[in-house]
Amino acid sequence: MSSTPEGYFIDWDGNIRDANDPGNGFHTEVDKVAKYVAVKHKGGTLMHEATFYPTLEAIEKKGIKAQFVPSSQPWGLQD
Repeated sequence: MSSTPEGYFIDWDGNIRDANDPGNGFHTEVDKVAKYVAVKHKGGTLMHEATFYPTLEAIEKKGIKAQFVPSSQPWGLQD
């Protein structure tokens, strides 16, 4: 895990996450050319698919309004 994210994706709650450190015990497979992120459970089950963004500015250019959350932030709505 690097301290500076090498890219980002939007999780199912609409938050921006580090493509290298998604949290919640998940890991990612990133294809930067295809702009694709596969988020997988530790057993290998695909849990989420998302678009890869190289920078926060790239997300803003798409008109997406979201906030970056650390890997310690749980996934899923917390009601």
